[in-house]
Amino acid sequence: MANCPNCDIALQTVRQREGIYFHCNQCDGRAATIQQIRRTVGDRFISTIVRQANHAAEVSARPCPFCQVPMKSFQLPRPPITLDSCRPCGTIWFDAGKFEQLPEGAVETPEDALARALESEAKWKIEQQAARARGLSRDAPEEWWKWIPAMVGFPVKFDSIEVSQRPWATWSLAAVITLISVIAFFDLEDAVANFGLIPAEMWRYGGATFLTNFFLHAGIMHLVGNMYFFLLFSGEVEEHLGHWRFLALIFLSALVGNCFHILGNLHSEVPCIGASGGISGVLVFYALQFPKGKLAFFTWRFGWIQLPAWGAFIIWLLLQLIGIGMQRAGLSHVSSMAHVGGVTTGFVLWLWWRKVKLRTEETEMAEI
Repeated sequence: MANCPNCDIALQTVRQREGIYFHCNQCDGRAATIQQIRRTVGDRFISTIVRQANHAAEVSARPCPFCQVPMKSFQLPRPPITLDSCRPCGTIWFDAGKFEQLPEGAVETPEDALARALESEAKWKIEQQAARARGLSRDAPEEWWKWIPAMVGFPVKFDSIEVSQRPWATWSLAAVITLISVIAFFDLEDAVANFGLIPAEMWRYGGATFLTNFFLHAGIMHLVGNMYFFLLFSGEVEEHLGHWRFLALIFLSALVGNCFHILGNLHSEVPCIGASGGISGVLVFYALQFPKGKLAFFTWRFGWIQLPAWGAFIIWLLLQLIGIGMQRAGLSHVSSMAHVGGVTTGFVLWLWWRKVKLRTEETEMAEI
């Protein structure tokens, strides 16, 4: 339970369109997460808050509302207000009236412009390295419809691996996820608050939210993106593993992904939703089992670029590691920790099932 650092009474949870914050009815103070503040002030100004909070050295006399460790004080230049923060919890404390002083969109500072330029340069270098990859081809896919996802940044398969049976488990699971997510969209805030995985309340409903959060998504683009990657790679993986082992792969990856997310956000009150942790396990399994499968990307600078599955996966994994740093700094609301947890599970299961298959083949050869 969260307590007011001024009055030492329980804070009240307040849900708004911008997110959840915690309010003291006695002193009118509030505790808000970086994500909720971002939705109020925008990405540019939140970077100033995070930078000042990360460099804060003055220890405050007030304890964190969640972990009770003394917070650290810092001052914003514009507007000139002093705030307290707890970096491990990602929480900022606002005395009465201070939250309302935050601007709804500040002028980009030189530091922010430099950071954005460095980020753009890093992405450009990654594209250059991909362009030099061995076996690179700039030929466009033959199917015209593949231009549609490629134009919005999604990869497409250049040469699909043939499967001998229909991936019923993949199609059925994708249909169930889509149906539940669309139904939840009619009252998304309530659905997320009730069935999202909240690290600080992980054992709600007996731990059922470890599963229910898998079927919820934050919006149409979140759902479409996850389902696209799921359908793109799952058919071949299901063909290789079989229906039941494929389902075990994705749900174990989702479970471990949720555990990784909790370890990185132990005291967070922000619900986590989405199937991307489980899908990450499928991605790594595909890259390891079909490393020579070609993926095609369309870039405005280089045109069509083909990469082997293993090369595309390495680039994706590097981006997830960068995402963890951004998540820890409060600059991203995407749970890269959950993605890495899913990848870890997929990698371990690939090693285990590969070992089982080799033993089976050795036994069959010995019997012959």
